Amino acid sequence: MIPISQQAPLTFADNTLFYHDLPLLRGTAASPIAFIGRGDADVAMYQGNFEISDNMQAKLPLTLSNHAINENEIILTLGFQGEAYLELTCFLDASERLVIKPKLLKAGWNRFWIRLTADQHEHVYGCGEQLSHLDLRGRHFPLWTSEPGVGRNKHTLTTFQADQTHSGGDYYTTNYPAPTFISTRMYYCHVASYDYADFDFRNDDFHELQFWGLPLSLTFDTASTFSELITKLTGLVGRTTGLPDWTNNGLILGVQGGTKRVSEIADQLKENDVALSGIWAQDWEGIRMTSFGKRLYWDWKADDKLYPNLTTSIKHWQDQGIEFLGYINPYIANDTQLFADVKDLGYFAKNKDGEIYLVDFGEFLCGVVDFTNPDAFTWYKELIKKRLISTGMKGWMADFGEYLPTDVVLYDHSDPMVMHNKWPVLWAQCNYEAVKESGLQDEIMYFMRAGGTGSQKYAPVLWAGDQSVNWSLDDGLAATIPAALSAGLTGNSISHSDIGGYTSLYGNIRSRELFMRWAEMAAFTPVMRTHEGNRPDQNFQVYDDYDASVHLAYATQTFKALTPYRKTVVAEAVNQGLPAQRPLFMHYPDDDGTYDIQYEYLFGRDLLVAPVYRPGKQAWSTYLPKDNWVHLWTGEHFTGGDTVEVQAPLGQMPVFYRADSAFASLFEKIGAKH
Repeated sequence: MIPISQQAPLTFADNTLFYHDLPLLRGTAASPIAFIGRGDADVAMYQGNFEISDNMQAKLPLTLSNHAINENEIILTLGFQGEAYLELTCFLDASERLVIKPKLLKAGWNRFWIRLTADQHEHVYGCGEQLSHLDLRGRHFPLWTSEPGVGRNKHTLTTFQADQTHSGGDYYTTNYPAPTFISTRMYYCHVASYDYADFDFRNDDFHELQFWGLPLSLTFDTASTFSELITKLTGLVGRTTGLPDWTNNGLILGVQGGTKRVSEIADQLKENDVALSGIWAQDWEGIRMTSFGKRLYWDWKADDKLYPNLTTSIKHWQDQGIEFLGYINPYIANDTQLFADVKDLGYFAKNKDGEIYLVDFGEFLCGVVDFTNPDAFTWYKELIKKRLISTGMKGWMADFGEYLPTDVVLYDHSDPMVMHNKWPVLWAQCNYEAVKESGLQDEIMYFMRAGGTGSQKYAPVLWAGDQSVNWSLDDGLAATIPAALSAGLTGNSISHSDIGGYTSLYGNIRSRELFMRWAEMAAFTPVMRTHEGNRPDQNFQVYDDYDASVHLAYATQTFKALTPYRKTVVAEAVNQGLPAQRPLFMHYPDDDGTYDIQYEYLFGRDLLVAPVYRPGKQAWSTYLPKDNWVHLWTGEHFTGGDTVEVQAPLGQMPVFYRADSAFASLFEKIGAKH
């Protein structure tokens, strides 16, 4: 702690706590600083989708009853009807960040609310990966890792149909929630808690943060620019380790069906000048068919029928300059040999009867590897080394992490209501340590969809999850843009998505045009990777269409040509924590028009990208902040400060570069070659 006598940044006056002259906590009779309550959670899980309610028994508003300014801290005492119930200890840490630690003075309370002062015109961003809304103001956001749900919009037929099987989503459902946000009042708030939470930004005068438990602490910091603010935030929560150089060589081709089919499709696309950096065969361990579509056989060893002598095949592809990526998740199907081999070792989480807890993943059941058991954690880490890394894989999808049931019994007897949101982080840490201990952090890229606080370091690359194969704003191509932006503002700098989407249900079928628009967007993201989807035979596949493969080739060649610039962007992510995909306001804070834009982004500092996310469009309107912009494809100059319309045929979605960029000559060459 920094002595209070030197704490000009932290003051208390007029019942208000100030940090760098920013009022954060203000107690009045009409608006208490905090509340405490008592409730019983009711949680039901349906294949990773959750229905959550709270049986509230009591809730007390706590007003300021006393404050004390000591040598190193300010202590606010909060009470109800003359009795003290809560203390907030406020101090500056060694980095001059404000830390607030709550302490209950009376036992028996398990709900906590705290109100932060707000401004009517304030914007708020973050809370992990949010796919429907970039600006969080005017809404509340439950923070609970889960399947995002199919559709994610209660006004659509798709979501209505999905809700009949408890698989529909809502605007806030996400694989990756986080109790962290940034404000246009130029501060961030990060809460050290994995409890179920609900951040409410609907009130003009305050933000109300709710937790089903007492947080360890709330941390705040301020900055003069958004870039500095994100750098400070990632200095606290962690930063990505970056990308291997091989990812710059082109597309990671998502394809499956065995060695012969994979090789034939890769060769076919290469003949059409598609630049390939990798082959991602998620079915390396075999498949099972369900009513949902093609699923995988979760035994985590190479399927000898589909991929005989996989290590030899991987070496063959590597000799062609193509790396091989696989798939794994933290569950083991109960009908596999691996499950039988380890079921008596105590490595699975248990139910209340002491039996292995089996989770329904949709027509098959799985055991949960109990990462609170150090032996189980180490065993699974070694499994990754032996069955993935030692075969020569240079990456994999580290899937799931959201499914920890709330009635499970864990090895360390921790509360599963708390561990649920932490589980994706433990899963990420398992992968991180396996790669680090193998000495291959510069060569291996694994990517995750689930996350929480700590994933910034342990999950170096995100993907946006299972989008529907359609044009919906909440669950299609467009949703991946606010997903990347919000995740980036929470410290997860590198993100990408399944080119073409994944989920094909209720008549949603991937079209040729959707795939092509998704591919051209992906050229201006950190990683390019395709997915065949859950029902590959029913959906458009690029290898079945020559013209589409030529379009994909252009996109991959553009991606490859951007390597010098992209390396600079990734270096900023590693060293400064800056997101690769950035909201326009990050670099144009004086432009009021930038704060509500969520379907455009800056790729690094110098490229503005406006993906076409509606079908049948040949022209597209794009907002340009005031600057000197050059249209990548035509060379036309714009001064910005307004919306412009440009031609946007397939292969030429609106992309602009800053005329005074150090990479202007590179961008000019890329545009001229198209």
